[in-house]
Amino acid sequence: MFVFIGMAIVIAAVIGGYLMEEGNMALLFQPAEFIIIFGAALGGFVISSPLKVIKAVQAGCLRMFKSRIYSGKDYTEALLLLSEVFYKIRKEGLVSIEGDLDEPGKSAIFTKYSTFLKNHHAMAFLTDTLRTLTITDIEAHELASLLDYEIEAHYEEAVIPAKSIANIADSLPGLGIVAAVLGVVLTMKKISEPPEVLGHSIGGALVGTFLGVLMCYGFVGPMSRNLEYIANEDREFLTVIKAALLAFVNTPSPQVAIEFARRVVPGDLRPSFLELESLVKAAKKK
Repeated sequence: MFVFIGMAIVIAAVIGGYLMEEGNMALLFQPAEFIIIFGAALGGFVISSPLKVIKAVQAGCLRMFKSRIYSGKDYTEALLLLSEVFYKIRKEGLVSIEGDLDEPGKSAIFTKYSTFLKNHHAMAFLTDTLRTLTITDIEAHELASLLDYEIEAHYEEAVIPAKSIANIADSLPGLGIVAAVLGVVLTMKKISEPPEVLGHSIGGALVGTFLGVLMCYGFVGPMSRNLEYIANEDREFLTVIKAALLAFVNTPSPQVAIEFARRVVPGDLRPSFLELESLVKAAKKK
């Protein structure tokens, strides 16, 4: 939603200012300039990117148009799920959750939290860590290092679309100059034409530079930063799960572990202590 609003503001400001100075909109319509700039940018992206990166960029762009990647409800649901898992482990032991970990889609616990269940990275992060705890006697500091490495590896993978889009943005001003130069070359063929004809042709050529710079700083560059923020939000979400797991390993108290995790939730999305406590109590009664 906000991506569309931002695009509308950019277009309204640029076109509105142009029209205020009595600009001719017909002069800005240069299909050949569009083909040169965006076709070359797309070709450069394909040249520089393996197939998995192209797919990652497509998926990232789809996520970008969501209103928000993670909401307060998502964090609260994750905390409630962790709480239920931890209470079951404390009461029945780690062996009791092996069935839940093997088939989360059929688990009586995980199926209650559909949003978390659909978050494949978070699910894999949680279930793989719990499996590790069930089959090894890993020390807390070793587990912390393991989780840090996994979060960092996931972040580096998640930020690839942002870097790829940033590379495209960096190329657009240069490609705009290419389009403008080609326009000037074509203008040279009209050197014997009247000044009004030459002026129109030169103006059309300069549209290439205008488009390249506008798309770089008004659209594509901001899109790359948006994708980077999405990767950061993924990392923050996994960090909350990590905090809960480490706290539970160090002090096998579900309440303490969930409080550790709650404190790591971003401030604008964090449930209050009393709110979360009442939700945990309500979940236990079900």
